[in-house]
Amino acid sequence: MKLWGGRFTKEENQLVHNFNESLSFDQKFYKQDIQGSLAHVKMLGKQGIITTDEMNDIIKGLEGIRVDLDNETLQFDNSEDIHSFVEAHLIERIGDAGKKLHTGRSRNDQVALDMKLYTRHEVEEINDLLKTLLNSLLKVMEENTETFMPGFTHLQKAQPITLAHHFGAYFEMFKRDRSRLDDIHKRMNLCPLGSGALAGTTYPLDREYTANLLGFDGPTLNSMDSVSDRDYLIEFLSALSTIMMHLSRFCEEICIWNSNEYRFVNIDDSYSTGSSIMPQKKNPDIAELIRGKTGRVYGALASILTTMKGIPLAYNKDMQEDKELSFDAIDTVKGCIVLFTGMIDTMTFNKDIMEASTKNGFTNATDAADYLVNHGVPFRDAHGIVGQLVLFCEEKGIALDDMTLDEYKAISPVFEDDIYDAISLETCVDKRTTIGAPGPDAMKKVIEIYKEYLA
Repeated sequence: MKLWGGRFTKEENQLVHNFNESLSFDQKFYKQDIQGSLAHVKMLGKQGIITTDEMNDIIKGLEGIRVDLDNETLQFDNSEDIHSFVEAHLIERIGDAGKKLHTGRSRNDQVALDMKLYTRHEVEEINDLLKTLLNSLLKVMEENTETFMPGFTHLQKAQPITLAHHFGAYFEMFKRDRSRLDDIHKRMNLCPLGSGALAGTTYPLDREYTANLLGFDGPTLNSMDSVSDRDYLIEFLSALSTIMMHLSRFCEEICIWNSNEYRFVNIDDSYSTGSSIMPQKKNPDIAELIRGKTGRVYGALASILTTMKGIPLAYNKDMQEDKELSFDAIDTVKGCIVLFTGMIDTMTFNKDIMEASTKNGFTNATDAADYLVNHGVPFRDAHGIVGQLVLFCEEKGIALDDMTLDEYKAISPVFEDDIYDAISLETCVDKRTTIGAPGPDAMKKVIEIYKEYLA
């Protein structure tokens, strides 16, 4: 059954039908379509627009369709879209009363509602998945406040940090992602149902009542914007793209840490694959695939932005293109978060190798300069002196820790025996006690803040 046709004298061309139909993908939100219809018909009954008996028959019919779709005893057919599919089966089951379901609404506000209900649910689902991931990151942090590793800039060893501090950086990223999802949820939580095709309706609808039934904060305030707004979806896809960017950065680091040159981590066998020709290989394919799927999500964002950029008010059929790539992006992000969380939960860390790597690469050079500053040497002069120390060590193939005191004094007489304590890993990390720094005391304070946040 089509929801239109009285004005037409010819059957729709089959190719046109195939090009125009959306049931093949909008069946994904059949629950939301039925949920919206149930709220709409309850409002119609409350307002006396249909009789109580008609309302009850429609409710019973819709709930039966939902049950049959849930248990797959009812199969999707060649209807144009999910709206016509549900309405056709409702009329088939309860007769003429089913023809009154669409009173006071249009497919324009109906699809706007369905997409908003579906998106709102997925915002909540992904927010929950991120919370689970944050709990996994926090567990690693709690266990590794004194696990030394090199911090990098420009992929060059820079200063010593801890594994807890490194994971904390990603905790902050995913925490911001959740904040963005909260903002989107709040901003999108207005109900478009009752806006009609674009200009509302002459029926005495109670839009506040419908909005309340569907868990919205209230009705939208402009019917033209209501049916043509996809800002919330653009915001959501933007937030998903940022989530994927964060996951991809983390995966890139895991790939580096997993390499033979670093060996910082061991990815569990259940999250690795082998080579068809090289028996020694254990590949970080999950990390690589998450990194690769980031572009797929970016593509969905670029697509919806391109679709919406030239659309005049109000609804246009172009907006049907908001669904397929969005559904794919949502499913991609959810799958990536779940797999990434599992990979983190099962990953082990080679702490000795990480600490040994920290001692190489002069990560304590800044602390050597700070030592000189604390003994009255201007920082710019101290910077140059330590540069000479590094050059000397590189020529001899040693670390700063391996220099003799005489060698130190030959470059600057300011150095004394306490230089060795000043540039030890423990001192380099432990004395960084300001909030946000890698020192164990500072990290423990941050961990407590994170615990409160997750609670």
